[in-house]
Amino acid sequence: MENEFKEVMSRRTDEELVKILTVERGKYQPLAIEAAEFEIEKRNIDTSSFKQIREKATAEKEQQEKVDSNVVNSGIRFVNFLIDFIVWLVLAFIVSFVIGLFIQPTDQGMISLIGYILIFGTFIAYYAIMEIKFQKTVGKFVTKTKVVKMNGEKPTDGDIIARTFCRLIPFDRLSFLFVKNGIHDFLSKTTVVKDKTE
Repeated sequence: MENEFKEVMSRRTDEELVKILTVERGKYQPLAIEAAEFEIEKRNIDTSSFKQIREKATAEKEQQEKVDSNVVNSGIRFVNFLIDFIVWLVLAFIVSFVIGLFIQPTDQGMISLIGYILIFGTFIAYYAIMEIKFQKTVGKFVTKTKVVKMNGEKPTDGDIIARTFCRLIPFDRLSFLFVKNGIHDFLSKTTVVKDKTE
């Protein structure tokens, strides 16, 4: 057993070893702690950096706990969904109406194709534009919530684009019945939290 811990600790980075011996010490068995201490001695790691690494790890842990405590529940997410669904339908109807004034396709297949393009185009545009620009959709403005990365930082445009396309995954909406963060949150590494700035 002791050799297994030594093997595991030998694969850890210096920073991971320091975290194990400082901030995360309570999570590990005594044999694992001994193996980490042995590895630090073996590598001749300067223990004067422990304080700095401990402070950084503690700050990261506190930030993560703060984000986790502000993650909104499934009920609020459902309200966001309903409001955004209605806004998207109205938006899709307006865009369809305006395009219908200029384009009068006679082929039934062409009408269907344009319809699908409008439905998916307005859906993607609504979520992507709103969340890139404001970190919110209309539903999130109403419920005073916003999209953040899992660590609480503002998501990049790429994160929002990934999040938006992941919404198209079948059964994504049902995933909220089982977990706080749905499929599109998990895959894009984002979440929805209470907006404390409002």
